[in-house]
Amino acid sequence: MRPEEIERTSMAIIERELAERGIVVPSDVLPVVARVIHATADFDFAESLAFSEGAVEAGKKALTQGATVVTDTRMAASGISEKYMAENGGVVRCYMADEDVALEAGERGTTRAAVSMERAAAETPEAVFALGNAPTALLRLCELMSEGRARPALIIGVPVGFVNVAESKEALIKTADAKVPWIVARGRKGGSPVAAAIVNALLRL
Repeated sequence: MRPEEIERTSMAIIERELAERGIVVPSDVLPVVARVIHATADFDFAESLAFSEGAVEAGKKALTQGATVVTDTRMAASGISEKYMAENGGVVRCYMADEDVALEAGERGTTRAAVSMERAAAETPEAVFALGNAPTALLRLCELMSEGRARPALIIGVPVGFVNVAESKEALIKTADAKVPWIVARGRKGGSPVAAAIVNALLRL
């Protein structure tokens, strides 16, 4: 089978299994949910992915207008389609491995994730933030929004793990107002592949 045939078949299987499980996903978010399940083979995301009102449309609009996408790992950055980003004039940025970010984090006794969010907010406060690894990045971004230093076009909050992970996602939902749309994977599950899959789904739309 050709790659496009494999993908079409996979998506058909996903939609069939969702129906068999009695899971009804609203049509406006189905392409995103299906893309995440395709990337993870985990149907739990059909129920754990949560969307603020208009989040998908906000993400599509920002990306088609050439928005910067900020990630918290190089893995997520490398998983985002270069082709679709280039077609829309957008770029992907990840500050986590920058030497000056690591140096500042060490001097201040904080995490590189927190400092990288500060850098991103200073340079591109209206970026699309796709965070799939570090809950500290998501928590710092929430603080930056509260301080009026960031107004993201969309926040994809899907860090994975056990410490402050679920809490960081709930903090985002509470912090974001009607002007900041979000997509969240509630609970412990998530990860860089999930963050990348959501961005790619929005790009394809």
